Amino acid sequence: MIFTDRVDAGRRLGEALRPLGDAEPVVLGLPRGGVPVAFEVARTLHAPLDVIIVRKLGVPFHRELGFGAIGEGDVRVVHEAIVRMSRAGQEDLAEVERTEREELARKARRFRRGRSRVPVEGRTVIVVDDGIATGATAQAACRVARAQGAARVVLAVPVAPPDAVTTLREDADEVVALSTPSDFAAVGEWYEDFSQTADDEVVDLLSRSTGETGEAHPGR
Repeated sequence: MIFTDRVDAGRRLGEALRPLGDAEPVVLGLPRGGVPVAFEVARTLHAPLDVIIVRKLGVPFHRELGFGAIGEGDVRVVHEAIVRMSRAGQEDLAEVERTEREELARKARRFRRGRSRVPVEGRTVIVVDDGIATGATAQAACRVARAQGAARVVLAVPVAPPDAVTTLREDADEVVALSTPSDFAAVGEWYEDFSQTADDEVVDLLSRSTGETGEAHPGR
């Protein structure tokens, strides 16, 4: 399955998730690329939208390779096998984590613009990204949602490798992936347009969604 872009992927994913609309879910998008997908899901389900902020921990000198992820609320996921394979020193790994924690706090301030998080306690939460590669970021996001009190966590993505879907079922109550190709190599290869999502677009989509649902969450 090839998606035109994140909007197309979000609309298709929203249709697949339509039965969850009766549960009055909260949709949480992973910045940045997951938010355009999540916006379309939230619109289809008439659900509130927020970001769930996690940061990939990239191996020093090979930052595209993630050895784990961190999230709001001190959630931390580390893949020890990748750490061992990288042969990176503990001090270098710790420096990566310090840097990403600072960036996580900065992103939270930038994206929410003073708004508090959409409350998820006791609710069904749909965590949305534009795709899954290693699964570390999605795993951290599910754990963040659970730590914030979600009663049920559904992870929903347009595309993911089969082994990642199997692994992530340990952290999500349900995993919905429209496509699980056995020849998966990278998320972007399943999109015609996989151009980068800007921070400003994330802020705009969150603002538009608040206006459409009528749910405002001013800062305390």
